[in-house]
Amino acid sequence: MFARKPPLRSVGTDPDYRFTLANERTFLAWLRTALALLAGAIALASLVHDFGPRPFRIAITVMLLTLAMAITVGAYARWDRTERALRENRPLPNDPLPRIVVTGVGIVVVAAGVLVYLAEFSR
Repeated sequence: MFARKPPLRSVGTDPDYRFTLANERTFLAWLRTALALLAGAIALASLVHDFGPRPFRIAITVMLLTLAMAITVGAYARWDRTERALRENRPLPNDPLPRIVVTGVGIVVVAAGVLVYLAEFSR
């Protein structure tokens, strides 16, 4: 099904450690973003029970959880592709993760705006 990649240490040569550490910091920043989205999902699901229609809150929670999982998986894939490119002295690969995050967060922001509107004007 999927071709197994060779271990990272066996690919190319060690790059300048500063590039490896920068790649690691970027990976950790993506994970912090995923954790923030996860925290938002948990807060929405468990702390604001009477804020707007329940199905709408659940839909936003699911969107946040899905986005957090996509970022978590995508961050590792991005880190691995970048590290392999650095080790093989190739150009850095294009990455779809920023576009996915911007689209997902944009959808969540619009949905949250609708939720706030419904919560305020449906009383």
